[in-house]
Amino acid sequence: MTTKDRVINGIKNLPDTVDIDDILDQIMLVEKIEKGVDQSSQNQVVSDDELDKRLGKWLV
Repeated sequence: MTTKDRVINGIKNLPDTVDIDDILDQIMLVEKIEKGVDQSSQNQVVSDDELDKRLGKWLV
């Protein structure tokens, strides 16, 4: 499925009363997911230990 298809499917699933901000959010969601999948396939990931270190100061 192409990016265009994913965006179109996502927008089709939004309610008819959707506003432009919700459509833009849907487009950004698809972009972020595709970027994350690409990073994962290239093994550009953060270990659990590193994640704990990075988020430790934010989580109490």
